[in-house]
Amino acid sequence: MHDVIIVGAGLSGLTAARQLTNAGMDVLVLEARDRVGGRNEGGHLSDGTPVELGGQWVGPTQDAVLTLIRELGLETFQVYNDGRSMLRLDRELHYAEDDTFGLPRSSVTAFRRVLAQIESLAQSIDLADPGQTPDAAALDRVTADAWIREQTADPVVRRFYDTMLATIFAADTDEFSLLHLLFYIKSGGGLGRLMATLDGAQDSRVAGGTHRISEEMAAALGARVQLKSPVRRIRCRESVVDVEFDGGSASARRLIVALPPVLAGRLVYDPPMPANRDSLTQQMPAGTVIKFQVGYARPFWRETGLNGAVLNLDTSVGLVYDNCVPGTSRGVLVAFIEGAHARHANELTSVQRRNLVLSELEQFFGPEAAQPTDFLERNWSEEEFTRGCYGGRLGTGLWTRLGKSLREPVGLIHWAGAETSEIWNGYMDGAVRSGQRTATEVLAALATADSAI
Repeated sequence: MHDVIIVGAGLSGLTAARQLTNAGMDVLVLEARDRVGGRNEGGHLSDGTPVELGGQWVGPTQDAVLTLIRELGLETFQVYNDGRSMLRLDRELHYAEDDTFGLPRSSVTAFRRVLAQIESLAQSIDLADPGQTPDAAALDRVTADAWIREQTADPVVRRFYDTMLATIFAADTDEFSLLHLLFYIKSGGGLGRLMATLDGAQDSRVAGGTHRISEEMAAALGARVQLKSPVRRIRCRESVVDVEFDGGSASARRLIVALPPVLAGRLVYDPPMPANRDSLTQQMPAGTVIKFQVGYARPFWRETGLNGAVLNLDTSVGLVYDNCVPGTSRGVLVAFIEGAHARHANELTSVQRRNLVLSELEQFFGPEAAQPTDFLERNWSEEEFTRGCYGGRLGTGLWTRLGKSLREPVGLIHWAGAETSEIWNGYMDGAVRSGQRTATEVLAALATADSAI
């Protein structure tokens, strides 16, 4: 019998396994996929240039993941940001080199006023328990969409926040509550930081790809990590957890489920989960996003003074960044379709999506953008053991009614994952922090049990 079984070999599960193993625990990690990394996944262009099909950026104040990267001997590099960014609005391209994002001058004041209101209101949020925030019920009663519309009548500013927030949540602003929005913003250090490239959430990347973080941890754990082992049933006895997975079964004194809530709720538990925990996982869907890595012979957009960044308020491809890798001459653009646009794109064939993306890139960057050397797509909603990215979200009324169930242990079962973190919720840093938290919880619980013997 093991001390701890961990379900899921993403950042959170492997971080917990690493900490527990270092503390002398007998650990088994069960991963459904044929790879580790969870929502981090590596890919390559035809010439071998590495790209990230999943989560890819790290930045200042993400101290947990940055420390882990250093401990594993990996390196980071800062993204390219020289030149002008673009905003597409009503079929016209607007250029900027400042924090106005290219918004029309007539809308800048309203944009900054709403930003200041969001930042100020977010400071009131109780990160440990958002439901205990002053006026939590009122903040949880309305959608982010409804609140933004109360703050400004400017249609451009409304569209800007609809699109910008969709790029952060991979969901539309009428799909999550104002309380969820404010919690997420405070968790990441402010909306300005979440939107920013340099010195923000999109500041840097890991050399070779972020999946290497998980691969390095898994390599050190060795045979403790078992791939192609999707867990099907979890049975809790008085002091033992029995886990059934494809190909076998195992038992442990404690269990960590390091899966997104949408997947954690699909496991079979015996006895069943408490009603509130089960209700929470039923109502915390993941975002909808399709990510594209588009390769070119060279980064031709830089030649005209563009930094490759586009925020598109009009059509499907909401966000684009320069995604070139230092040390190569290849040009790479990373493009995203998110939220309602992604749900529509789910109905298209892969060829139709390719044509759609290249058509829009051509509108942004000119004819060369329609002639890539490589085109990679990852539709995270179709991934069997992910079912959406970037993270889970809560609609109106759910934080105040069910939020406590998100990270509270249930008997011998503990919950990890980026959605459970108080700091950098939904990001890689949050995933690492959640693994550290659950490992600490489990060590304390086992110590208490041993002292009672």
